[in-house]
Amino acid sequence: MSLPKYGRYKESGISWIEEIPEHWNSLRIKTLFEIMKRPPNALEGVVTAFRDGEVTLRSNRRTDGFTNSLQEIGYQGVRRGDLVIHAMDAFAGAIGVSDSDGKSTPVYSVCKPREGLSNAKYYGRLLRQMALSGFVESLGKGVRERSTEFRWAEAGNVYLPVPPVAEQTAIAAFLDRETAKIDALISGKKKLITLLTEKRQTTIAHAVTRGLNPNAQMKNSGVAWLGDVPAHWRVLRLRFIVDIETGNADTANATDEGEFPFFVRSQTVERIGKYTHDCEAVLTAGDGAGVGKVFHHFKGKFCAHQRVYIFKNFRGVSGKWFFEYLRALFYRVVLEGTAKSTVDSLRRPMIADFPVTIPSAEEMTAIERHIELESFKFERLIQEAERGIDLLKERRTALIAAAVTGQIDVRSATLQAIDESPEAIAA
Repeated sequence: MSLPKYGRYKESGISWIEEIPEHWNSLRIKTLFEIMKRPPNALEGVVTAFRDGEVTLRSNRRTDGFTNSLQEIGYQGVRRGDLVIHAMDAFAGAIGVSDSDGKSTPVYSVCKPREGLSNAKYYGRLLRQMALSGFVESLGKGVRERSTEFRWAEAGNVYLPVPPVAEQTAIAAFLDRETAKIDALISGKKKLITLLTEKRQTTIAHAVTRGLNPNAQMKNSGVAWLGDVPAHWRVLRLRFIVDIETGNADTANATDEGEFPFFVRSQTVERIGKYTHDCEAVLTAGDGAGVGKVFHHFKGKFCAHQRVYIFKNFRGVSGKWFFEYLRALFYRVVLEGTAKSTVDSLRRPMIADFPVTIPSAEEMTAIERHIELESFKFERLIQEAERGIDLLKERRTALIAAAVTGQIDVRSATLQAIDESPEAIAA
């Protein structure tokens, strides 16, 4: 979409914006909004300002992961349409317009737009852009790393551009529409990544349980979830194939002895889901956030937490085969062991009895190569989708920044959209 600039500009007099359209003004936030201190309604839910700009009832997003106050001292009422500024997290984008009635912590500035002067949605977008540009963080008065307080006493005195209120509304409507389109594209690419990831796992699982020969004679594996396997393959319990050890609580942190290439309780575990030919040990988290996640260790000394299981000294299988097999199928130990989709911990007996297929050495090598080639194809498609998401996010950010600061004139685009609506066509 190609949008024109305004005809004439002037110096904004605002530190983080160079120029604004000539007919725009600038005013302090406290002139545009009235700070509210409503009494809370004990029956209403807690409203939270999230860093992605959504301000909604906490229950609309999630109910866990929050610190709940035993006594709601100083809480205040929030009404739908209020502009909410999180004093501690504004620097990270926790600014937006509430979509719900509720109550909030006193650390929020709850602001009501002054009629005829300000559109809350426009200023929600503008203030988030200001914060994400680094302006709030540059104030540098906070006590937390990479943070700064942005309380009303200071926020209220910040100057902002002021388009005519009708123009504010037009900009807000334009951005609602265009960002919704971009968000839909991002959502589609995320779904594609999920499908590709699932397809990659299915491809690997099929290869390590059925082989590459579609005409191979099959036999019952003796394991309900594993089903039939090639007749000449063996199926052994994990304890007969590898030695199982655990880490040591005394060496849970990195030491001078060597690298520490993994974190048990972190999503990093999933990102290190790769195998290299230098691998000499395969590991899985015993409990915590990484339960059932399988990852590898590069050659050399390392430190492991006591809740990490270490598999080494492979017998009859290569480390690469073992890693790929576990990565594709190890979730089954959870399902088989507990009849649940998740568990809090994996104990040694559950792991030791996990069945592993063992083809011939020649087939194992061929299947490893097949998995490597197929994984490369899927990884390339996933990376392309991830790059597409990054580009869409960049476009979204740039579009918002340009519209709210007047670097593009969206009024004609908004009018055109209205004229092309079904209601206009019907009229």
